[in-house]
Amino acid sequence: MKLDFFVYFPHLCKYQIYLKVGIDNSDFYILFCNRIRTMNNVLNMYRTRIYKPTDKMSDLICENYALLQVLSRFGISLGFGDKSVREVCELNNVDCNTFLTVVNFLIEDSNRMEEHLEGISVSSLMNYLREAHSYFLDFQLPTIRKKLIEAIGDSEEKDVTFLILRFFDAYVDEVKKHMEHENENVFTYVEQLLRGEHPQGYNISVFASHHEHIDTKLTELKNIIIKYFPAGGNNRLLNATLFDIFSCEEDLASHNRVEDFLFVPAIKKLEKEAK
Repeated sequence: MKLDFFVYFPHLCKYQIYLKVGIDNSDFYILFCNRIRTMNNVLNMYRTRIYKPTDKMSDLICENYALLQVLSRFGISLGFGDKSVREVCELNNVDCNTFLTVVNFLIEDSNRMEEHLEGISVSSLMNYLREAHSYFLDFQLPTIRKKLIEAIGDSEEKDVTFLILRFFDAYVDEVKKHMEHENENVFTYVEQLLRGEHPQGYNISVFASHHEHIDTKLTELKNIIIKYFPAGGNNRLLNATLFDIFSCEEDLASHNRVEDFLFVPAIKKLEKEAK
């Protein structure tokens, strides 16, 4: 009799256990346990890796290509060979602990990172967030708009095209207002704290309580395009643009998580130390 374990245990699909009529149950048990042990070893290889300063920076990127954005926002260029994370950070005047805190926070997909705030550089984290704002406002969103016009501009449904672009422009204005407020007010407040000043009438809890997640409207835009944009036209370009919108939505959600669960707790800690 042949027992295919992928029928009953999908995660063991690579392994099949063969039973012969009359085989001793203990033999089957040993064989089964050996296969389970082997599979556990394979699964352990793919569990979330926590990166350390001694790991190669190239490994970090090859294993998690989405972290290219993190490199860019910390001002780290490519071409670092086989250098370690610590070596690359030192060459680029980047605080290694802050860099790894952001990296491991994003790949772990966890919101409980307060225990990793010890030794984090607030100024380095704030520069990272500034660069993220610049990327969204000066590059990613304008690029999406340009591709959107190319994809839907020739459609005969001019009303739908107009509504999509108007919706997108209204969303970009909201993002710009949100991020400029952080650049001009929140970061200015934090810079004052770092200089040893004690600004009155404001604290980071005020920011946290009014911190709206600006990625939600992109969901509405996706739904409009997917459900209501008429068939025809340049489907390849439209699908590519839609893919960029999905990516932007995920990127903004990650950005919000960094602000909510790394930046805000770090500033609360700084405020306590300033008292």
